[in-house]
Amino acid sequence: MQGMAAGKFWIVLNPAAGKGRAERRRAEIERFMRDFANGRGFADVRGFEMVLTKGPGDALEIARNLPVAEGDAVVAAGGDGTCNEVANGLLSRGAPPPPLGVLPVGRGNDFSSAVGIPQDLGEALRILVGGSPRASDVGFVRGGLFPAGRHFLNVVGIGFDTKVVFEAQKMRIRNDLSYALGALLTVARYEPSPVLRIRFDGSEMTLPVAIVSVANGRRMGVRFRMAPDALLDDGLLDICVVPHQPSRLRILRIVRLYTKGTQAGFPGVRTGRASRFRLEAIEGGMAAHCDGETLCRDGASLEISCVPGALRIIGPPVPLA
Repeated sequence: MQGMAAGKFWIVLNPAAGKGRAERRRAEIERFMRDFANGRGFADVRGFEMVLTKGPGDALEIARNLPVAEGDAVVAAGGDGTCNEVANGLLSRGAPPPPLGVLPVGRGNDFSSAVGIPQDLGEALRILVGGSPRASDVGFVRGGLFPAGRHFLNVVGIGFDTKVVFEAQKMRIRNDLSYALGALLTVARYEPSPVLRIRFDGSEMTLPVAIVSVANGRRMGVRFRMAPDALLDDGLLDICVVPHQPSRLRILRIVRLYTKGTQAGFPGVRTGRASRFRLEAIEGGMAAHCDGETLCRDGASLEISCVPGALRIIGPPVPLA
């Protein structure tokens, strides 16, 4: 597998990612990339350019409109939300999109973990300049705030885990602690579960659900393994359906199992793998997120599909897992 061509790295940095953590790492990124561009121990390149976002949606528009040349790569420097926006911008450019690099300077950084990029910024930078682009699936969801559709890299969550994301986003603290506290708050409230009709791979189920995850990647919120066996390059998405639980204690037990990735063994939990899914709210509405971004708070239906090999992700020279 060949490494990156001698092109330019366009770094889309979200300075607000990780509650401002990304802005504080900006100088380190620029220093490393200047050394790289000057050829200090590396192959010659045309250089790099950093573009800063100013608000939500900015990374998508920047990635869509960058003057990318052949051999260039676009880099998402931020968290999962930044990666999601940059990926959507690249996929709106037409095929084939330029390779996507990731610098994990956000809060959750779940997608970068799925690709095999370490959380240490220095190591992530070395992988960026020395790694190999590999084909990766992406998901596509239509419904809620995105009737025309939205791509996702990691996971669409419905129900309990979405409410956890909403709670975590309100907090000033960073990293997985905000998700853990968000989970406790959501357990304490434990609102009624909607009744959903879920169709995939020729099967259908209708039941009240506490949690539904449709995943391309493996984890959410650092410590929650929503789909521990998911692969980024199999042309399929993994689903895990947790039915409504009669008590806070039982839902708390399931949440603890998610931290180990063993929730599939809990009574009543259903799992599967397919390329297309349709979810309809029969009673109540769906609260749903897409890579941590709000899809809907009281949605009626979602259509979710896998787009095989849609992006080339720069990662370490090992198979995606």
